[in-house]
Amino acid sequence: MTQLHLCGPEDAAKLLPLIAAFHAEFGLDLDDAHRERAVLPLLEGSPLGAIWLLGPRRAPVGYVVVSFGWAIEMGGLDAFVDELFVRPAVRGRGLATEALNDLAGALREAGVTMLHMEVDREDAAVQRFYGRAGFALRDRYTLMSRKL
Repeated sequence: MTQLHLCGPEDAAKLLPLIAAFHAEFGLDLDDAHRERAVLPLLEGSPLGAIWLLGPRRAPVGYVVVSFGWAIEMGGLDAFVDELFVRPAVRGRGLATEALNDLAGALREAGVTMLHMEVDREDAAVQRFYGRAGFALRDRYTLMSRKL
């Protein structure tokens, strides 16, 4: 079983470098101040989302960020995997799959009815990976966004 640790403010020093590594790998041009502003409310207990470290708390190998919402179609509380990252050196060992399965069970017990995630529509390998973890593309739907 993958170790998942719910993050608090004391985990910022371990978490923020992992987030920076994810952003660098995917070409997201965000600075440290932006990351801190986005992450600290979740570490301080915002009900809108949560972050978990993956692996040993003292030396985590990744993290997952989940945000919460409400969807009548889904029967109430739903959640989005906002970011999931595992250090490249330890990928391919099933850590992300185990983390998603453990997380799904914990969220289900907390009353979440559906877990969503956004994937690159051109990245078939990532879609296969998430398919093996129980995610499926939804017919007729695509995520649309509006910057505010």
